[in-house]
Amino acid sequence: MKKILIISDGETAEHFINRVVDAYTSENIYYVVQTKQKKFPNANPSRFKFYEFDPTSLYKLANLLKMDFVQVIIVMDNPLDVENTILNIRSIKKNLRIIILNKWKLKNEDPNIVLINSKEILSSRLLDYLPNVPVIAQNVGIGEGEIMEVLVPFGSSFVYKHIGVIEQKEWRIVAIYRNRKLIMPNRRRMIQPNDLLVLVGEPAVLRSVYRAIKRELGQFPEPFGSNIYIYLDMDLIKYKQVAKFIERAIFAHEKFGHTLIIKIVNPSDIETLWRVKEYRSDNVIIDINYESKNLRESFFNDIKIYHVGLVIVSNEMFKNYKMRNILYEAHVPVLKIAEKKLSSVKDASIILGDNRDLEKISSTIFDISQKMNLNIELYNYMNEPQDAKEMVIEHYYNLSTIFSKTIKVLKESENPIKKLKYKEDFIQILPFNKKLTQKTIYSLLSTDSERLYHKLDGNHQIFIPIQI
Repeated sequence: MKKILIISDGETAEHFINRVVDAYTSENIYYVVQTKQKKFPNANPSRFKFYEFDPTSLYKLANLLKMDFVQVIIVMDNPLDVENTILNIRSIKKNLRIIILNKWKLKNEDPNIVLINSKEILSSRLLDYLPNVPVIAQNVGIGEGEIMEVLVPFGSSFVYKHIGVIEQKEWRIVAIYRNRKLIMPNRRRMIQPNDLLVLVGEPAVLRSVYRAIKRELGQFPEPFGSNIYIYLDMDLIKYKQVAKFIERAIFAHEKFGHTLIIKIVNPSDIETLWRVKEYRSDNVIIDINYESKNLRESFFNDIKIYHVGLVIVSNEMFKNYKMRNILYEAHVPVLKIAEKKLSSVKDASIILGDNRDLEKISSTIFDISQKMNLNIELYNYMNEPQDAKEMVIEHYYNLSTIFSKTIKVLKESENPIKKLKYKEDFIQILPFNKKLTQKTIYSLLSTDSERLYHKLDGNHQIFIPIQI
């Protein structure tokens, strides 16, 4: 039986004792000191012992402290009474754990004294009632945000996704509440609008997940970042192609909005640099790296500093094996521009694979198609296994309903890559997974449409990371 001493005074203390009375446990016995006795009719006499005296009196408190208490809880209205009570306890029990309701600005460096700030508790509780603010568990775990509940809005990027396709690295969906009923999650469970998700994970990761869940259509390039970044390596692109490449990239920027950063590395042609500088304006930043050292580190720093949500590169740059790996490691979408007009693109073409990566990036695909005013076409190669594809198609149909966006599912008897080679005015969208970083020579004998992306590199392509 653990003995706990409660030293109380005032209305807050009375309310606290009532809560303790209602919180049944057979393993604790409570010794309650009151300056003015109040009756608690529901208190079990075998578990609650009440005393009436002034705890600032060392003589009176010393008699009670002859017993072995595991901790003391002090809830009082007067700060001087609190400080004197602490002195009395410490004169007898040097290491006894003391929990204090701190209504003022009391400070104490004693490692066995815990100060509970009442103003922080009240403000935190009121914060839970604000819309679009994550609700964090205060009294579970370490109370720093590692447990969070999030309401899934109707237009969320998570709506109608199967839990099994959501990348959950350093976080987990541990419970779903739907219509006030608990539903245990599993890989095939589909998230629906107005579901309340309980998440567990690293606090910083959960804050990012919260923003991703609350993100609605029309926010691209969020949640990856907010700005557009053109990366122009003049060692990897022909000078004559720079002007048209920038022109097409500017068109994409106009569609997506936000600030545009044009980064030039390995500058080697003065005339080209002057042409690029002509694009400088209030929302276009020209950043030239004349030193051309530590380009990899410089690139990742730019992604962070400029809060980049979309990187635009030329076809030649994406073909470069080292550059492609750097782009993959940045974990932001990449628009690879080909030698065709971007303004004439009408369709977003997606080839269904035998995995469900396309379900992970579905909301981003709908977002891009809306901003660029594109139709969505799903190509289904019927000679491949259909189980995973059917789940992806179901998911896309659900999203097309809630976002009022028409999609086409095209059943193909031959590899869709062959058909798309003869198609004009489309942009291919595909998940940017690890297998795309391999050297293209290793995919020549492959039948995987994702690994064969380079067969369509004469067209514009968007590569979307599968991580949240």
